[in-house]
Amino acid sequence: MGESTQRPLARALLIARLGLFFLVSALSLGVKAGSFEVNPIRIDLSPANRSVAVTVRNSGTDAVVVQVSVSAWSQEEGKDVLTPTNEVLVSPPIMTIPPDREQIVRVGLRRAPDTQRELSYRIFLQEVPPPPQPGFQGLVIALRIGLPIFVQPRQGPAKAALIWNAELSKDNTIRLKVENHGTGHIQISTVELFHPQDKEPIAEQSGLTYVLPGQSREWNLKLRSTRAKKGDNLRMKVSTDAGSIDAQIDLAGP
Repeated sequence: MGESTQRPLARALLIARLGLFFLVSALSLGVKAGSFEVNPIRIDLSPANRSVAVTVRNSGTDAVVVQVSVSAWSQEEGKDVLTPTNEVLVSPPIMTIPPDREQIVRVGLRRAPDTQRELSYRIFLQEVPPPPQPGFQGLVIALRIGLPIFVQPRQGPAKAALIWNAELSKDNTIRLKVENHGTGHIQISTVELFHPQDKEPIAEQSGLTYVLPGQSREWNLKLRSTRAKKGDNLRMKVSTDAGSIDAQIDLAGP
């Protein structure tokens, strides 16, 4: 075996040994993580119901300290934007929960609901880790849970109004875009596109995605079939928090 062949092999063996060392070290030092549960996992407020109770339960074996904060939630070019706000009140903002006990957190709206459009916020419950015990050497993982808050407008229930566009790209993908022209959010969990001659989807997307009012989202979906071409009329099946969508969509091209 030549020197040029031995060097890459030696580097690979060294990397493997280092990776094994760090893995064993982490296992030997230990990992400590908090454990608490929150119910409900989504908060809906309205002009008639401006506050709600959230239950935080400590399911661990040690007392846990939890701090609560709220951010205004908007979107820009498909990305979430979080801004600190005092428009939503939480009480208490910080708490110590004994093992196997519960704490009620009151969440209330301090401002008036919007006239026509849904308001959106994010509430975060962050564990405050205690100081490490003497002799503890390891990794402490602090649990953080984020929940959406939606506030209905004064003029009736908010609803999403979606416009979809699909465009075939040269790299064997479909650029799928959805625009929300409504007054309320939509949460999309799955999207499937079907060619008229195929029983299985030719492209799909999964994963929870929120589209707030006046915002849009895009996906680049990899094609599983070479059958799709510009001008095809595809079937689109979408699962959302407002129900299922089963519609036809024309495939545009570059």
